[in-house]
Amino acid sequence: MNNSAKISWNDVLIAFQEIWGYENFRSPQGEIIEILLAKKDALIIMPTGGGKSICFQLPALLQTGLTLVVSPLVALMENQVQELRQRNLNAALLHNELPSWQRRKTLQALEQQKLRLLYLSPETLLSLPVWQRLCQPQLTINGLILDEAHCLVQWGETFRPAYRRIGAVRAALLKSKPAGTKITLAAFTATADPLAQKTIRETLQLNQPAVFLLDPYRSNLNPRVRLIWTPQGRKQQLLKFIKEKEKTAGLVYVRSRRDSENLAAWLQQLGYVTASYHAGLGAEERRTIETAWIEGKIPFVICTSAFGMGINKPDVRWVVHFHAPLLLSEYLQEIGRAGRDGRTAEVMTLVSEPTGWLDPEDKQRQKFFADKMRSQHLQAQQLVKKLPKTGEVDAVTRQFSDAAIALSLLHSSGKLNWLDPFHYTIVSGTKNQSLTQLHAAKQMNQYLFTKQCRWQFLLHAFGFNKEAANWRCGHCDNCQ
Repeated sequence: MNNSAKISWNDVLIAFQEIWGYENFRSPQGEIIEILLAKKDALIIMPTGGGKSICFQLPALLQTGLTLVVSPLVALMENQVQELRQRNLNAALLHNELPSWQRRKTLQALEQQKLRLLYLSPETLLSLPVWQRLCQPQLTINGLILDEAHCLVQWGETFRPAYRRIGAVRAALLKSKPAGTKITLAAFTATADPLAQKTIRETLQLNQPAVFLLDPYRSNLNPRVRLIWTPQGRKQQLLKFIKEKEKTAGLVYVRSRRDSENLAAWLQQLGYVTASYHAGLGAEERRTIETAWIEGKIPFVICTSAFGMGINKPDVRWVVHFHAPLLLSEYLQEIGRAGRDGRTAEVMTLVSEPTGWLDPEDKQRQKFFADKMRSQHLQAQQLVKKLPKTGEVDAVTRQFSDAAIALSLLHSSGKLNWLDPFHYTIVSGTKNQSLTQLHAAKQMNQYLFTKQCRWQFLLHAFGFNKEAANWRCGHCDNCQ
């Protein structure tokens, strides 16, 4: 379509109505779209189901040139691109699981400037074949969008270190573009507490961003936590809950692939129609399960956190956490799958009583997580002594297997600067390395055993202290 300078608000509304068929925007969608069309940076925190993707998809489709969407999960990219393609819009995705012919086709479309939206993971964005094409001077890039930006905080230090390098992307791209080029940078998420917001702003080097903060409260979600005493008791509670919710759509979250497969097999033996879903499945298998669930052929899925982000099914009536997530932000993401149609939904978490005497699994999971975090930090500190002061990421990762994690930990503790997304220099930093993940895990534990209103706890935890004052939701287990 036209370029952003010539786009009138009327054009925006017409496109919105033609593509999505809605009459008007929900607040603050309109303002966010204006900000992005004006090429300004933004940080957007909006509850799940609040219509975040429209806010960056519409500006991308209205402008000539390309918008890059950095997204954490293949399933999430596939869903969004599939929806856009069903509306005949020029969107594509790149990730490592694609067959090579499809990669070639997408890279060709990129070179020929046929795409408006390109979805990719942080790792793919920084892979050589993609990066070289993005740096071609004639390729117009309008924006860089970080979708599900809490993943930068949740995973950026250790699990997906490429996240910590995204802040150096814009400056590096601009070097290859004509003078006066502007690239917008915007981060979208449903869950970021004040500390996470600060991390996102600093890591991405957002430039005086417009900030939209919407509290996560959803009046139709009823959170409950059930104490259980034995592994058998955990299964019995789940069965009892599922029986009461017969024939309605739901999700059961577990924490590992093995748990997902074992629990699904056990329920199938009992005659339930269900499936196991995790990141280890191939794209086709994942698609089949998602479609069967969305169409109601499978009432509920036993899934890991790989299921959910960006998957849109309005009538999910319940979410059970068979195992509690390790982080509060994961919890909020996952319960946010329920009740998107505005009708009441039950969200229940099963947790073993605090001593964990007869069911030590929850305690073991937390300990494993904490130990792994600490050992990665220690390894990083030892590795620093061997790393060259200034270097290139690929070269040092070839030499030391844990170098990528060490570099990202150094970056988060203020001891490293990225010269560009591929070269670093180690500086004498001042920030004391606090293990933010461990703080977040402790918070999750406090939530499970709190006596206060659960929504009040969540509002406080995510920095909405004004809203949380004297708050009682009246519909969580503690209020009732």
